[in-house]
Amino acid sequence: MKQKLTRLSQGYAGALRTHLAAGPNASLVPALRLGRRAVALGLETLEMARIHEQAVAGQPPATRKDRMVKRAERFFIEAIGPIVETHRAGQRTQRELDRLNLALTHRTRELVTSNRELQRGTARRKSVEAALEKSGEHYARLLKESLHLQQGLRQLTHQLLAAQEEERRQISLELQNEIAQTLLGINVRLLSLKSQASSNSQDLKQEIASTRQLVIQSARSVGRRPR
Repeated sequence: MKQKLTRLSQGYAGALRTHLAAGPNASLVPALRLGRRAVALGLETLEMARIHEQAVAGQPPATRKDRMVKRAERFFIEAIGPIVETHRAGQRTQRELDRLNLALTHRTRELVTSNRELQRGTARRKSVEAALEKSGEHYARLLKESLHLQQGLRQLTHQLLAAQEEERRQISLELQNEIAQTLLGINVRLLSLKSQASSNSQDLKQEIASTRQLVIQSARSVGRRPR
């Protein structure tokens, strides 16, 4: 690095000497090239100013007049141009980096907020799913109980209908027996009337009335049959 600085200082002094000797219309391209070399070496403006002072001090006395000094200043300004531009570019880059960092910070905050909302949404969704699952189990249990009750109700209805049918059958049998007994009694009375028809008319009338009562009772018994 020291050797590079030495060569740059020597080159700067030689280029400045050539520039001053070429007159007012001398090209500043050599100064620009030296500035680019300084940028490549990472030199700052102050270090270039020292190199310039050393180069001016090493010039012949004739080059130290005012007009020569001004021309040397223009040479120096041209030489530090790349360094200044680098600083400006660095400043622009820094501003851009600052802007990007700020945008990144905002974006990070937004992502953090979104992540929190997502986590809350996930927690709510899991809670709802758990509630729905629990509710589904509850309704499934209620449905099972309802089906069981319906089955029990059907069995109870079947038993009730069977009991009613059995009751009707018993009543029907009782009525049939009662009617049969009544008809048997009527038949007995009729046989008695037949045998008594020639002996006593008054007794015959009473027997006929009694037989009519049996017939009426039989009719009533038939009217009570279950429907």
